[in-house]
Amino acid sequence: QVYVVFSEELQCWCRALVESVRHQADGCQLRCFLVDYAKYCSVASENIRVLAGPFAKIPYRAKKCRLHCTKPLTLHIDYCENTAKIGPAKRWDTAAVQHFRKLLE
Repeated sequence: QVYVVFSEELQCWCRALVESVRHQADGCQLRCFLVDYAKYCSVASENIRVLAGPFAKIPYRAKKCRLHCTKPLTLHIDYCENTAKIGPAKRWDTAAVQHFRKLLE
């Protein structure tokens, strides 16, 4: 279900999908995916509202997606043998993410 949350970063109300809820001493924190900005954010529980009927039917501007059969790689450096090889990684390197974003632009 899509809700409306107030994003502190964007300083506006945005449509969002709630990914998870984390209970804290001062209330709940919601991890949300902003469907029109393709961003994740944390929102306090008092900053969430139910989305009014007609606005729920507007298509999202952003979609979660993955590159098909593309896995992250990184440079593995062996200082003992003085070699460097490209190999699989658990996460994408920051430099690779920045390079991909530049290619998209």
